[in-house]
Amino acid sequence: MKKVSVGNVNIGAGLVLIAGPCVIESEDSCLETAGELKSITQEIGIPLIFKSSYYKGNRTSHNSFRGPGLEKGLRILEQVKTEFAVPVLSDVHCREEVKAAACVLDMLQIPAFLCRQTDLIISVAKTGKAVNIKKGQFVAPWDVGNILEKVKSCGNESIVITERGTCFGYNNLIVDMRAFAQLRKFGYPVIFDATHSVQLPGGKGSASGGEREFVIPLSRAAVGAGCDGLFLEVHPKPDEALCDGPNMLPLNEVKSLLEQVMAIDAIVKKEG
Repeated sequence: MKKVSVGNVNIGAGLVLIAGPCVIESEDSCLETAGELKSITQEIGIPLIFKSSYYKGNRTSHNSFRGPGLEKGLRILEQVKTEFAVPVLSDVHCREEVKAAACVLDMLQIPAFLCRQTDLIISVAKTGKAVNIKKGQFVAPWDVGNILEKVKSCGNESIVITERGTCFGYNNLIVDMRAFAQLRKFGYPVIFDATHSVQLPGGKGSASGGEREFVIPLSRAAVGAGCDGLFLEVHPKPDEALCDGPNMLPLNEVKSLLEQVMAIDAIVKKEG
């Protein structure tokens, strides 16, 4: 399994956590959440990559909150990076964002709905930064190879694949645990996005719903299936969140979940 360096974190060398609020709601709230996550992960010994979106390009309604935008959002993420000494990750939505994003971010993310957009993928790959490919809900695990080849064609092999559930009828997703073994055959680390996997896309009519009660059991199952880390969108008060609240994990539940999955991961690694 290839190891991917993201700042001071090596993905593929042990269980890692990618976490943060879905979108930057304010500078204070973002820094507060980052500080809490740093404290938790440092205490229990799991590497952290902080994730939050400076802008959400894909929302159910045009009235949905979309974040502070590129310039302000990147400035806040740079503060997180400097103040807490953690790598930062965010998603990019078009080629015009890539250059500025690459100046701040340690890892650039291709959103699930854009994972077949060749020009965007090539542009991100050419930065030389680590790339997180969110597997689209409409993409079979074995078809991810075509996406990987686009990144590799630019000489960039710092690639991570993130599983985030598969379309299962209308307004619903399901996680196929076989996907982790299938995706790992490509030789790159595989992350499980536990919070987007319980999303109900468009489930509330003008917004997405979610079933956050399944984040913890699915996380345990995915680590048992051999994933290399978890992707969790977290919030101090998810029911008051401006974006994706129904599927975000409360910040006060993160430590307990991580302790559980680290114990599971130790068993999996011991058994090979």
